[in-house]
Amino acid sequence: MLFVLAQMSILIACGSLWQYIAPKHIPTSSHRRALTDLVFYILLPAMVLDVIWNAPLDSSSLQISFLAVCGLISGVSLMWVATKLLNTTQKQTGALLLAATFPNATYLGLPVLDQVLGPWSNVIALQYDFFACTPILLSLGLLMARHYGSHSVEVHPIKELLKVPPLWAVTFAITFNFLGIPQPELVHSGLSILAGGVVPLMLIALGMSIRWSSLKISLLPRILPVAIISLLIVPSSVYFVSGFIGLAAPLAEAAVLIAAMPTMVFGIIICERYQLDSELYAAAVTFSTICSLATLPLWFSFLS
Repeated sequence: MLFVLAQMSILIACGSLWQYIAPKHIPTSSHRRALTDLVFYILLPAMVLDVIWNAPLDSSSLQISFLAVCGLISGVSLMWVATKLLNTTQKQTGALLLAATFPNATYLGLPVLDQVLGPWSNVIALQYDFFACTPILLSLGLLMARHYGSHSVEVHPIKELLKVPPLWAVTFAITFNFLGIPQPELVHSGLSILAGGVVPLMLIALGMSIRWSSLKISLLPRILPVAIISLLIVPSSVYFVSGFIGLAAPLAEAAVLIAAMPTMVFGIIICERYQLDSELYAAAVTFSTICSLATLPLWFSFLS
C-alpha cells in the first residue's frame, strides 16, 4: 500500500506542480476543467460501461449500496453534531457537512483499489459511488447545500442526475447486463483503451484541484473533525455493518477502503454554486487528502 500511494503521490504532485508551470496562454483553471471534462464525459463512462456490463450484479451489489448509505448517514450525522459544538455559521456548516459526508470514491478510491486489490475491485468502487453516493449527492446533497447556502439558486435533482454521463453509462450497463446481451470483443477493446486513461488522469486532475493556499492554522479546529470522521469513524461504521450483513470478506475490504477515502473534490463546485464556505471546504479536501496518506495504509494493514 505504501508503495502504491507513493506512486500515486507522484502523479498528484505532477498535477499540483502543473498549477504553477502550465503555459499561460490559457488560465490554469481551464487546464483543469479540460482534463476533468475529458475524464467525466468520455473516459469514466467508458470504464463504467465496460466494467458493470460484465460484472455479476446480485445481492452483493445491494449490500455495497447499503454500506455506502450507512457511511453517508454516519458521516453527516456526526458532522452535524460537531458543527453544533463548534458554533459554525450556516455557510460553514453546509461546507463541513458536505466535506464529512461524501468521500472521493472515484477520483482517488478507484485508482487506489485498482492498484492495491486489482482490477476486479473497480466494480466495487463504481457501485459504491454511482449506486449510492453520486445520486444522493445530486439530490439530497444539493438540497442540503441550498438550505445552508443561497436559497436563490434553483435545485432540480432529476435534471442534475440527467447531466451525469457516468450515471447514463450505469443505466445502459445494467440494462445490457440484465438482458444478457454479450459484449462484443471490438466494443470491449475500445472501452478498455478509453478506460486505461482514467486512473492517471484522475490523479493528475486531483493534484490540479488541491488548493494548498487554503491550508491555514486558523481553520484546523474545523477541518480536523472532518478528517477524523471521514478517515476513521465512517470506515469503522462500514466495517462493522459489513460484518453484520455478512458481506464476503474481499468485497467488505474494498468497501471499507472506499469509505476511508478523503473528502471529494467535486464539492468545491457545489460550495461555490450555493455560496457556502468554499475556502473551508477546499482546506478540508487538502487536509484530509494529506492525512489519508497515513490512514489508508493503516486500514489496509488492519483489513489484511
